[in-house]
This record gives sequence, C-alpha cells and structure tokens, in this order.
Amino acid sequence: MTVPITPEALDAAIEAESFTGVLTIDVGDTRTLERCEGYANRALGVPHTASTRIACASGNKGFTALVIMRLVEAGTIGLGDLVRPILGEDLPLVDDRVTIEHLLTHTSGIGDYIDEEGDGEIDDHIFSVPLHELAETEAFLPALDGFPQKFPPGERFSYCNGGYMVLALVAERVSGHTFHDLVQTEVCDRAGLTGSAFLRSDDLPGDAALGYLAEEGNRTNVLHLPVRGNGDGGMYLTADDLHRFWNALLDGRIVSPDTVAEMIRPRVDVPSEHKRYGMGFWLGRRSSSLILEGYDAGASFRSTHLPETRTTVTVLGNSSEGAWPVIYALADAMDGTVRGKFPDES
Repeated sequence: MTVPITPEALDAAIEAESFTGVLTIDVGDTRTLERCEGYANRALGVPHTASTRIACASGNKGFTALVIMRLVEAGTIGLGDLVRPILGEDLPLVDDRVTIEHLLTHTSGIGDYIDEEGDGEIDDHIFSVPLHELAETEAFLPALDGFPQKFPPGERFSYCNGGYMVLALVAERVSGHTFHDLVQTEVCDRAGLTGSAFLRSDDLPGDAALGYLAEEGNRTNVLHLPVRGNGDGGMYLTADDLHRFWNALLDGRIVSPDTVAEMIRPRVDVPSEHKRYGMGFWLGRRSSSLILEGYDAGASFRSTHLPETRTTVTVLGNSSEGAWPVIYALADAMDGTVRGKFPDES
C-alpha cells in the first residue's frame, strides 16, 4: 500500500508551516517514502537524516502503557487495582476509587498538572518546579500535587498527562526499578529498538534534534519542558524504530497477543479528536489504525500503523507546529481514517 498523495500536495504541506523533521512510510519490509526536511540543529546547519532521534512529546504514552501491562502479565499488579495504596500519603487529592485501568484509559478524573482542556499556548511556561530537577520520576511529585479531582472515576474520558505520570510512579514502586529502565528492558529491548531513549535535553548526543519553538530562529524548548521525559512524554524516537515497534507489538514480542488485543480494544469514543482510545493508544474512529501522537513546545509527531498491510506512516517534527499540515495532508489522502483534530480544523 502507498498513500495516494501527490508530490505537489506533499510539498505544499511541508511548506505550510516549514516542516522540519523526518517523514517515512514503510510497507512491510519496504520503505516507500522518505523525506528529511530542515535541520536537527539550525545554528550549526546539521540536516535531518532518516536516523535522527526526535522528541515525540506524548507519543511514548503507549510505551508507558506497555510497561504497566508487562507488570500485569507478571501478576505484579492488576488493572482493577486501586492506586491509593501504592501512592500512600503522596498525591492525597487522587480519588480513593481510581484504578490502574482508569489511568490507562484517561477516565480517572484526577486533576491534571498539564491540563489540555484549559486555555494557553503550547509554548507557555507552565511548570511549577525548576525544570532541571525533573529528571527522575519521584521528582515530579511536587508538580503533580494540589490538583482537585475533576469528576468521579470512570465517568468520562479526559486526556490526562498527570495520569500517565502516576502510572510511571506506580511502575517504579511495585517493580523496584526506575521507569526509564523499565521502558528500556520491557519495551525497547524486546522490540529491538536501537535509537530510542529518554535523553536529557541539556546533554543531547550528536544524532538528536533540538526542539524549536517557531518556524524560524534558534530558540529551543529547553526552558519549557522537563530536562528528561517520563511517563507522559518526552522520549526521543527514530522513524526506523517506530516501524520496528509496531511490528513487534502486533507480533506479540512485547506483550502477549491477548494483551495487545485488550490494549487496542476501543474503550471510549472521542469525537472531538475524530478518534477512539484504548489503553495507551489512539485508534481510528472508523478503521483499525493504531496511533501514537504528541504535541508540545518544539515537538509535533504522529505515527500511524495499519495492521492489515503492515504499513507505518510516521511524521516526526522538531518544531511545535511544523508536522501538523503534513499529518493532516496524509490523513486526507488516507480518506480521513487517521485524521485527528488540529488547531485549524472546525
């Protein structure tokens, strides 16, 4: 399968917001399209390559969910387990009835430390603690605390970054291992991902892209995001790894096929996003497409996998807005089956 988009339409989408990043389409073992646009480092003129590591914002929530499901498979925790006994005296405003499953499906109703239902710009300075301190999971506790419950657990869907940070805390406390190590051993190693990792933004290797706030200029997101990503986002990924990831997931090499089926079973319909949600993954509203997506200061990302044809369409952008016209154009070309809601949609 190839996505029916003309070179002219793709060029127009790339130019719309000066896309900078990597676009790939892989079908089975064949790469049918590859575009590397702009710079991983503008000041030094370092161009993107197909192996550039680019931050995915919320795109690693699926990895967080997989860490949790590995612990579920091991019998360490259960989907119906209450979170309160694991949190102890921490985060006292989290409702006593919140379960692991509520957090995975964004139905917990807990107050979110990064509330995407509120007003504000993507590049606002929103963190209440110094960003350089946010390198390990427990360090996020002061930032997560103090947000009242929004609604009773299970009442409805409300996308919750804080919920996925709580999941990272849960994973560490029940396993005795750090969240970052769990992602490495339980997801990346099992899937054969060689370039993906949680990197510090103040200590990036030469093959990792800086995240830019605007179409032009050299201002980066280093003062806007935690110095190291965690359960709710911030991992650096490569296009090659994403195709490997989807194939490994559906081949049962990360968690069992039964667990995969449970994770990608539609739990909630989200009309405002033109999608459904499972556990850690967005799902096509009228198709079997599986979606990881992220949007943050200096990051715009979507990777969509079509299981029937083993097709992966990945757009990794290292600016806040650059990837969205490209993602939007590809979604239209695919008859809207992977379309999401972007700022310019009605």
